[in-house]
Amino acid sequence: MSERGYIIPVGGAEEKIGDVAILRRFASLCGADEARIAIIPTASELADTGERYVTLFTGLGVRSAISLPIRARADAQDPGHVRALDDVDGIFLTGGNQLRLSTTIGGSEVGKAIRLRNAAGVHVAGTSAGAAFLSEHMIAFGREGASPRARIVTMAAGLGLTNRIIIDQHFRQRDRLGRLLTALAFNPFAIGIGLDENTAGFIAPDETLEVVGGGALTIVDPSELEFSSMARVRKNDPVCLIGLRLHILDHGSTFNLHTRVAAAAPALAVRVKS
Repeated sequence: MSERGYIIPVGGAEEKIGDVAILRRFASLCGADEARIAIIPTASELADTGERYVTLFTGLGVRSAISLPIRARADAQDPGHVRALDDVDGIFLTGGNQLRLSTTIGGSEVGKAIRLRNAAGVHVAGTSAGAAFLSEHMIAFGREGASPRARIVTMAAGLGLTNRIIIDQHFRQRDRLGRLLTALAFNPFAIGIGLDENTAGFIAPDETLEVVGGGALTIVDPSELEFSSMARVRKNDPVCLIGLRLHILDHGSTFNLHTRVAAAAPALAVRVKS
């Protein structure tokens, strides 16, 4: 049985000039100068989004980069687009509107192909809206703020590459802790991942997440939740949550989604121990 590919949510606004650490790491993971990457710009309303990423990845020296013009559900059922995914090492979903992704690609032949290709070893990354869409449970939209409140977030079905996590993006920049906590309060099975801009979580097949980029990645682990008032609060009321664990991770830090153990980047860990 083949090993699944990496799942890589990116918090949006990743560096595109200068130190393009996240895009470079993705390209390298896909095979560097032998990499073949498909870009899916469905979330974006801008006509040139796909081609801009083609230019970016080509500039990083990949073997080939193509943009699939999937704008409507008919495009997502197109056998030609499905076949294009048969010959790639990586798939990159751009930012925009995650509901555009879910309503266009969800349940489609392209959506099924992405899941199958990831299970067979192809690496799948998504930035901003593309990041939110990667998991089974997706934050469709919600209100900003630091505190969890009843009914401030709307959930929808995502692509379904994993059911272990719920992802929120532009996290610190748009003050989204409250809506991630609210999403987790509905059912504390999943782990919350809040991604700052220019920050990614590279989730390996062994379920170890490594942070790459210039911001922070927030982990909210509800596995030891002792109490939640979500079932009895009214709209806009604060939600009482007792027993959550919170980790703030920077570049090089890791978190195991299976064991739920966090570790500092090796260089920082050495400094702390000394």
